Parts: sequence; structure tokens; C-alpha cells
Amino acid sequence: MNILGIETSCDETAVAVVEDAKNVVSSIIASQAAEHSIYGGVVPEIASRRHIENITQLVRKCIESANLTLNNIDGIAVTFGPGLVGALLVGINFAKGLSFALKKPLIAVNHLKAHIAANYVTDKSLTPPFLGLIISGGHCNIVRVKNYCEFELIGETVDDSIGEAYDKVGRALGIAYPAGAIIDSMAKLGDENAYIFPKPKVEGSMYNFSFSGLKTAVLNVINSEKMQNKVVDIKNIAASFQKTACDIVCEKIFLAAKRLGEKKIVACGGVCANSRIRSELKKYSELNNIRLYLPNLNLCTDNAVMVAAQGYFEFKNGNFEKNMSLNAQSNVKIG
Repeated sequence: MNILGIETSCDETAVAVVEDAKNVVSSIIASQAAEHSIYGGVVPEIASRRHIENITQLVRKCIESANLTLNNIDGIAVTFGPGLVGALLVGINFAKGLSFALKKPLIAVNHLKAHIAANYVTDKSLTPPFLGLIISGGHCNIVRVKNYCEFELIGETVDDSIGEAYDKVGRALGIAYPAGAIIDSMAKLGDENAYIFPKPKVEGSMYNFSFSGLKTAVLNVINSEKMQNKVVDIKNIAASFQKTACDIVCEKIFLAAKRLGEKKIVACGGVCANSRIRSELKKYSELNNIRLYLPNLNLCTDNAVMVAAQGYFEFKNGNFEKNMSLNAQSNVKIG
């Protein structure tokens, strides 16, 4: 079964064809990161306009590179949320039109579930149940994945996501957006013990995350050193911040795994491309005798492969749209 996936939740216009949720037939992504970097973050109106400009030609190229025709597509999966409403609507409306014209099923896909589905493509032996960790620019969640379509939310960020904290710290250090990869590289050259940053806890929930306090602590150090006319050691701050952020994530997810009796952890999202988080997750999993699954690097950030993969499971479970009423949901949760 060939599923066409469409992803426009933020600043990547992505289209892919995936066969039976596991085999990538074709995948194309048009990134807007360079254009948004001059503003220090994603500008929603610009993102929406670029999606409009890109989506038709990307779908055409994706189908051509797959050596298929649109008639060979069995279903059309599209991200409906969470994300930027204007950006989401571009993908949704295009998918609706395609579905109506081709008389093919329209499948609504939760962006967070899709991130987890990237691992089914990376490791074809992976099956639920397991504990999922979603870490990205907009999200930080721990979920219990009961089957391919049923999820239970265990923990989430109450303020900033880990990716958002990276970008805000990066901005304070004068690093261009998106800052995650640059901070990751700089951290390798610094002393991670140069600064001791706090690991904020969330009252009443041992599994929820809070990165706002960590971000503020880093900003306070930067401002304090500037006020004292000291040279801000960017590498040491980057290393110390990254160590603390990664420790927070690893401690939370492995605490959850231990208390919930889970023996498989599936991590995903843009921050899973971070070299420190990948190495720390591997180290913790070996120490705790837990099987760890990580997506290929090209499937960490937003892509349509993961949308098509999750779309396959939703379709097989009977979860497809019966009419054309699908709308964007900016803050839809998982589970």
C-alpha cells in the first residue's frame, strides 16, 4: 500500500511516498531555515507563503521520482496538528483537493505520533508497546505507545521545549537560528563542568519537563558576565547548558521507564539529531538494560516519511476522514 505523506506544520514543506509504513519510495523536503534565520525564528506568514509556493511542485517531483502516478497512491496522509495554523492549512487544503479529485482516502495525522513512526522506518522490527520520548523545537513529551494508534500521555513540558531552550540560549550567545546543531558542535570544544546550571522540577509531576528555568539561569550568567566586562566563554556555556539539558531528558525518561516497567524506549524529534543526547540515551539504556531505538538522522527533523508511515497505520485502523471537514489544530495533544 502506497501512502502519500504531506507535512507543512512549521517551516519545512515535505512530501513522501512510503510503502506499507516501512519502505521509503520517495521523499522530498524544501527547508526554509535560511530564510527564517535572519529573524531569529520562524515567521508564520512567511512559512505559509513558502508552503503555497512549494507544495504543488514538490508533490509532482515526489511522484515522478517514485516512478508512480497519482493513481498508484492508495491514500493521502497529512499533518493536521500541532503546528502553525496557517502552515498546516496549506497542507490540509492541498491534501483535501487531491483526495477529492482522485477519490482516495484522506488520512489525518497527528504530528507527534508521526515523529514516533519515523522509527518504524528506521528499524522495521520495531513494534509497540513501548515508551516514547518526543523531543523537538516545539515539544517535549513522554508517551506510552500501546499500539500503532493508541497513545497515553505520561509527561510533557509545562513551558519551553528543549529545542526552544536551545534556540533562546543560542540567541543570547549570538548564534544564528536554528541554534541546536551549532551549540552541539561548540559544546564539544568547551568544559561542561564550567558552570552548574539548575535542573528545574515540576511540582506534582515527576514526569513533566520545565526548561524555562534552565534557559533563564543561562541567560543570567551571560548577562552577569557581560555586566562585569568579562569575556563570555561561549564554548563553556554551550557545553554546560547542553550537559544539563541532556541530563534532564535522560533522567526523566529512564525514571518513567523504571517506574512503569517499560523495557523499550523509542526516542524521536529534531533534538534526537543532537550528538550528546544520542550518546547519553545510549549510555543510560545500557546501564538500565533497556532497548533503545533512535531514528536515522534524516528522519529526526520534520519530514513527510513519518507522516506517511503513521498514515498507513491510521488507515489500517479505520481512522480516515469520512468527509472534507478536516481542519488545522494548533495545540492538539497526543493521547
